[in-house]
Amino acid sequence: MEKKRCHFSFGAKPSPLSGKSLLYHDTRWCKPEHRDGELFAMLVLEGMQAGVNWDLILSKEENFRRAFDGFDPNIVATYGEEKIEALMQDRGIIRNRNKIAAAISNARAFLKVQEEFGSFDAFIWSFTDGKTIDHRLSDEDQMPAKDALSEKVSAELKKRGFRYAGPTIVYSYLQGIGVINDHSVTCEFR
Repeated sequence: MEKKRCHFSFGAKPSPLSGKSLLYHDTRWCKPEHRDGELFAMLVLEGMQAGVNWDLILSKEENFRRAFDGFDPNIVATYGEEKIEALMQDRGIIRNRNKIAAAISNARAFLKVQEEFGSFDAFIWSFTDGKTIDHRLSDEDQMPAKDALSEKVSAELKKRGFRYAGPTIVYSYLQGIGVINDHSVTCEFR
């Protein structure tokens, strides 16, 4: 018997999930993440997603992980022009100079947050006192693109020098790391 899932895609047109999107929905989306490495990875991926379909990002995720040295912020923070040029030639990723530069500057900002708070995890989860905000949606049409929390987190990230961290991207990021749970109430993967 098929399990009940949210009925939407991570793209523009609602549809049943398949492939990598299905795996992402079932195992990662809205699931609490506390490993700093994965918190940074999701931050980069969400920034790369701006203006493109999340399904495309998921299809290229392994390439992104390889190209960005496993999303190690200590390594990404050291990238210079030579590495940027190499990334701009990598057909396996989104080749957008502004997004690549943002990933580098975000790695530097990420490391500063780690220094200040002991971990990025302590920082990002402090906005909800370590608790997941469960919207208990009965209909995916109720899911906002942004909310007061994403506005607050976005403002704080921007103040700390993060780029590609607007409220809509941050809302998606907070879902991706489980700070927000927007699985429908009927979804068996809540």
